[in-house]
Amino acid sequence: MRSNHLQFMNRSAGFTLLEVMVALVILSTALGASLRAISSLTQNSSDLRASMMATWSAENRLSQIRLAHEWPELGQSSFDCSQGELHLMCEENVIATPNPFFRRVEVSVFDAQDSGRRIIKLNQVVANAQ
Repeated sequence: MRSNHLQFMNRSAGFTLLEVMVALVILSTALGASLRAISSLTQNSSDLRASMMATWSAENRLSQIRLAHEWPELGQSSFDCSQGELHLMCEENVIATPNPFFRRVEVSVFDAQDSGRRIIKLNQVVANAQ
């Protein structure tokens, strides 16, 4: 009877190859999902930073117009508005309004390194101070 008991213990003492393979598949799936989640969080953080910097660039130009009491010329212009190591291009579009004493200024900010992808667009109405 004792030899039967030892024989049973030897059989149940370890894992079969199939059990180990199933455990490895489950583990690799979980690790893959974790890596995808971390990659997504990193990309979202980078996009949020670019959006914040682009907003600052557009707000800087609109504040400059407001504080200098500029009456911007109608038309479109582009200029570099990089923030730190982030290379940005701003495009200013001045549009006439139905009231000749006001103009609408649109500032769009593009990522100069990412094939010109627009990050943000801000608008402001400017009154003629003269």
